[in-house]
Amino acid sequence: MAKSLLIITRQAPWSGPGAREALDIVLAGGAFDLPLGMLFLDDGVFQLQAAQQPGQVQQKNLGANLQALPMFGVDDLFVSSVSLAERGIDPHSLSLEVQALDDAALSALVDRYDQVITL
Repeated sequence: MAKSLLIITRQAPWSGPGAREALDIVLAGGAFDLPLGMLFLDDGVFQLQAAQQPGQVQQKNLGANLQALPMFGVDDLFVSSVSLAERGIDPHSLSLEVQALDDAALSALVDRYDQVITL
């Protein structure tokens, strides 16, 4: 049986390649039917904001790839409620349906997975 994998993405979509690399890993894992989840933490929560204009900072839009996650079987999507609150982001305004978790639930989430990759 394949080991479960949690990808934690902590970078804003415009701060470098980390956000895209995390998304690429999740999409590749989903294509191979690996049991995996994705957690948006810290500045990674900015990836979930709608109506981004990444072209203004010469970056590619990750929105279409994020919307494709369910088509690749990636349904376990989580976000830190603390990270959202610290950045003034309303959880109801996100571009993707994710489960908001407090710090205690985040700790339990990480423990559920066999392997964790943080980008």
